[in-house]
Amino acid sequence: METVGSLVDKMSINELKIYMMTKQNERTDVDEKFHADCDMRLAILREQREDLKAELQALIDDVLSGKKKFKLYRQMKMYNEQKYRKSQ
Repeated sequence: METVGSLVDKMSINELKIYMMTKQNERTDVDEKFHADCDMRLAILREQREDLKAELQALIDDVLSGKKKFKLYRQMKMYNEQKYRKSQ
């Protein structure tokens, strides 16, 4: 199962790709083939954006309805613990 964090991470990377591809598509020093390629890639990235949004919404809906639960992980650190040191 994807986590909210992993989905948000994927969404932020996708948004950066959309931003950068848009900037490439605005270039004036390239030919029409380049712009057509950028348009095709932007369409794919935008579809991925919608898929990720739908997946995140489905996860949120499942959590709110009780179908899925988040598992809490506690930190288990053992270093520098004074209570375990031998008296000297």
